[in-house]
Amino acid sequence: MRDYIYLGSIVFVIIVFVVVVFLQNLKIKKLMNRYEAFMNGKDADNLADAIEENFKQMSELQKSYEASQQEIEETLQGIKSTFHKMGIVKYDAFKEMGGNLSFTLCLLDDMNTGFILNTMHGRDSSYTYIKEIIKGEAYATLGEEEKEALDKAINS
Repeated sequence: MRDYIYLGSIVFVIIVFVVVVFLQNLKIKKLMNRYEAFMNGKDADNLADAIEENFKQMSELQKSYEASQQEIEETLQGIKSTFHKMGIVKYDAFKEMGGNLSFTLCLLDDMNTGFILNTMHGRDSSYTYIKEIIKGEAYATLGEEEKEALDKAINS
C-alpha cells in the first residue's frame, strides 16, 4: 500500500511539474511575442538613435521651458509697473452748475505710484490738474475728492 502512495505521489509531482513547465513556456512565448512586436523593424542602432533623439528633444524642451519662464518673469515685472489700480470720483466743482461734470481720476501701479488727474468743469471754462503720487503719498495738497479717489485706487 505504501508503494502505491509513493508511486501516486511521484506521478502527482511529475504531473504538477509538467503543468508548471507548460504554463511557464506559455508565459515566455507571450513575452517573446511582445518583445518581437516591440523590436519589429528596430535594431540596436535604431533603438540607440531613438533614445538619443528623445534626449535631444528633452534638452530642447528644457531650454524652451527655461526661456518661457524668463519671458513670464519679465512680463510679470512689466505688469507690476503698469497702472491697474484705479479710483474715480465725480463731483460738482462749482456748486451752481449741477450735473457732477467734474471728476478726479487716480491711476496707480503695484507700488501705489502714479498720478491723480483732476478736471473741474465750469460753465465758461474747464481746468485740469495732475498730481504725482509716489508710494501712496502725494507731495502736493490734495482736495477732498482727490483723497477719496486715491483711497479708492489704493484699496482696489
